Amino acid sequence: MADLPTPAALLPARWRPAPPRGGRVVVDAVESAALRDNPLGDSARRTLLVWLPPGYDAEASRRYPVIYVLPGYGSAVEGWLDRDLFEPTIFERLDRLYSGEDPPPECLVVFLDGATSYGGSQFVNSTATGRYQDYVCNDVVAHVDTTYRTIPAATARGLSGHSSGGIGALVLAMRRPDVFGAAASHAGDAMFEHCYGRELGDFARALREHDGNVVALRDHLLGDEDYRRRHFGPLMVLGCAAAYSPDPGAPLGIGLPVDAQGRLVPRNWERWLAEDPVRLAPSHTAELRALRAIYLDAGDTDEYYMDLGAAALHEMLDSLGIAHRYDRFKGRHGGMAHRYPIGYDFLARALAP
Repeated sequence: MADLPTPAALLPARWRPAPPRGGRVVVDAVESAALRDNPLGDSARRTLLVWLPPGYDAEASRRYPVIYVLPGYGSAVEGWLDRDLFEPTIFERLDRLYSGEDPPPECLVVFLDGATSYGGSQFVNSTATGRYQDYVCNDVVAHVDTTYRTIPAATARGLSGHSSGGIGALVLAMRRPDVFGAAASHAGDAMFEHCYGRELGDFARALREHDGNVVALRDHLLGDEDYRRRHFGPLMVLGCAAAYSPDPGAPLGIGLPVDAQGRLVPRNWERWLAEDPVRLAPSHTAELRALRAIYLDAGDTDEYYMDLGAAALHEMLDSLGIAHRYDRFKGRHGGMAHRYPIGYDFLARALAP
């Protein structure tokens, strides 16, 4: 493990956190038993970026809640370290959150890797990609609890994420309440008929271009950087199909949601819809009610219509009598890193012992 200094001196003055309240970042890694020998041959060793709060080093006996941050589709965990000329890094945003007038209770924030060769895992167990739910819930959590001074209880663990990370946060909290006690979803995938609708049409066209041969399409997407850049949507659909509708008897072990003519394949598309958090919520009412906090937000002009999904999930949770916070703001799907500390703050206050 290696400590990563926060280069606050490089920031404009208005973004610099108060030095006495700055946290520190540890670059760590976990060897995942769940991902060993996964079908795609992806590495079982995964990087973790662990933000330790300002008081962590000063109070050697204190234990802390943990917020686990799941990445969006096509994101590398190392991307959190990237600097934008006009924006602070996420770690500097955390420093600012804890340097404010009313900082939340201190917690660890763990940024983890959820990538596959297709770009993402949707954080589910799949015969086509690997056991990514088990990787997060078992391997990552066990490593963090063993390595850092955490409170090793579901009531002290939360999940947060944007886009695919957002749906991952909600669904893992629904399915593994024994591990996690709160969730924050920023523009998380929901109402699949809208958020994936355009992408399914683009995938059908790309499949048609390859005469319906999904293996040839896969090879073109992964082997041609320019083609992949211009056709990221079809790659995302391929990866989501690998997560949501795996089929060991189909090419690549994947049941496709549409054919090369753009027609839905009902047996596979229904499996996708079964993973939609709007549709999952009614069958997980008890688990959702037991969570200490649920946070939802989305920009009102989200190009993937995640605002419609967040609103539908908000209405569903209301109808089930499940407490939560829901925000809609001016914005699109990207460029919303300034929203993440709002979710972290909400979770940290709920998870505090």
